[in-house]
Amino acid sequence: MKRKAKPRIASLRERAGLTQLELSRLVGVTESTIQNWESGRTGIDHIERITKFCKALNCQVEDLIEYINEISEEQAAKPSSLTDIRNLLGTEEPTQVVSDLEPKPQPSEKSKSKA
Repeated sequence: MKRKAKPRIASLRERAGLTQLELSRLVGVTESTIQNWESGRTGIDHIERITKFCKALNCQVEDLIEYINEISEEQAAKPSSLTDIRNLLGTEEPTQVVSDLEPKPQPSEKSKSKA
């Protein structure tokens, strides 16, 4: 015997102290959509499918959705400069170290006489 789904949205909404309008704004749907969901006219089949997913996968609703930043992972992974590539590889740009012990080049006699 198959059970008929009965929406509990209205009781949960009331327990949360929200109006249909407030809930609609939080969810991102129209108030009439909330009314239809609460009355059972529409939307319950989607909720039932989500419930079946969660039971089959032994997970929570939040586990079904992966949130990503507005920048796609592909864009974020692409280096845009030589420095980015070195950072990804863990290498550093070779630096030229000048020692105080090394003699500094002296101007030649020819360049002194021209000055």
